[in-house]
Amino acid sequence: MAVLDHLEPKKVFQYFEELSSVPRGTFYNEKISNWCVEFAQARNLECIQDGMGNIIIKKPGTPGYENSDPVIIQGHMDMVCEKTEDSDHDFENDPLELYIEDGFIKAKNTTLGGDDGIAMAYALALLDSDDIPHPPLEAIFTVDEEVGMGGANYIDMSCIKGNILFNIDSDVEGTILAGCAGGILETLDMPVEREIKSGYLVDIKVRGLRGGHSGSQIHEQRGNANKLIARILNSLNQDSEIYLVTAEGGSKDNVIASSAQAQIITPDGEKAAALVKEMEAIFRSEFSSDEPDLEVTCTVKEGFAAVCTRESTDRIIFGLFCSPYGVQGLSRDLPGLVETSLNLGIVRTSAEKVSMVFYVRSSSNSKMTEMKYIFRAWAKALHAEQSEDGEYPAWMYQKDSKIRPLMVETYKELTGEDPIVTTVHAGLECGLLSGKKPTLDCVSFGPFNYDIHSVNERLDIASTQRTWELLKAVLAKLK
Repeated sequence: MAVLDHLEPKKVFQYFEELSSVPRGTFYNEKISNWCVEFAQARNLECIQDGMGNIIIKKPGTPGYENSDPVIIQGHMDMVCEKTEDSDHDFENDPLELYIEDGFIKAKNTTLGGDDGIAMAYALALLDSDDIPHPPLEAIFTVDEEVGMGGANYIDMSCIKGNILFNIDSDVEGTILAGCAGGILETLDMPVEREIKSGYLVDIKVRGLRGGHSGSQIHEQRGNANKLIARILNSLNQDSEIYLVTAEGGSKDNVIASSAQAQIITPDGEKAAALVKEMEAIFRSEFSSDEPDLEVTCTVKEGFAAVCTRESTDRIIFGLFCSPYGVQGLSRDLPGLVETSLNLGIVRTSAEKVSMVFYVRSSSNSKMTEMKYIFRAWAKALHAEQSEDGEYPAWMYQKDSKIRPLMVETYKELTGEDPIVTTVHAGLECGLLSGKKPTLDCVSFGPFNYDIHSVNERLDIASTQRTWELLKAVLAKLK
């Protein structure tokens, strides 16, 4: 029996549950892309599947709307795949295990994929409907949005006739987004030299942090496990002889790392363990109730390992501890909004190097350039190899939008309240898509979806219903 079959709007939740049964992690989009093709073919809808797996499905307008201008409904297929430490979920093969709790849809021990499965569910429900008035529809489902927006960067927009685009990739109901930050991936590979040392092997773990979205939640100052493990290593390195073996943390560049670990060798294991315990107390005091499940553990045993030399250890700890992080600037035009930030999402160790992977965001092109220069300088200081990847442009606010005031008007008619119109410090595909088709008039919106990119992700059922009514009402006006 389906978990969501009693919820309304029935088709929206039906398709959300069906999508949740199809693996669709970033870079593993083949199954969900083919599923969309089969959906379109079963309904005799025009469908285009490109070489990367992006999907475009077209449907004629309903009676009275046949000659209206087409409208684009857009979202991405892929989801961030995070799971609890004790979960054995296989994101490449297993369906998500959905359940309902306190008015929310959740997934057991994993991310939910409401980002951006709900956009697809709305679009599929429209494409499958025969009683909802709408103009001709062009549904665009992109791949690999969560890491570099590869699908939006690749897609050919020449077959798209519409100039109004609804991007349903916002997670705050009542907020209409009219711009977003651009982004770039920065990687620093720090080379290490190794030698064999014996002593006390100390394994340190930081876990239980809330994690979250590195754009929309970076201003909340949530704990980043990579930076906390760096603080511990730096404290251990102040007046003790330590040698780094490994440092590991995070799994996605655009996710605030919820866990990290490091291993060192030191001649005084007892002293190291006492300091780690002291650092846990400091962290708990600093974060207070913001990180209720924060935990720092430490195990000590005698042994030996191929460690980083003292010079390498000092340099790596310096890099991890002193690297820029978090909010780097606030908007001067929209008070209170983050303009520029960066997230240390991933730390990885191999025999030859320690890598740091940062996600940089900014709504200012000049500040984005400045951040590139900072990383190039930082790479020189660390004797590191620096690389940049996946850059995408900001989506700039358009003063003369046609669809934005219509969205505001319709939202107020339905709720009696004015929506918030703003920009967001997160990446949306509107920037890339409007760059390919400059005539696009875009808005982004969606239902409440909390703690996206984390295992605590949850989709508000009532909000999903209200947002569906908003979408239908706006479409009905575009005759």
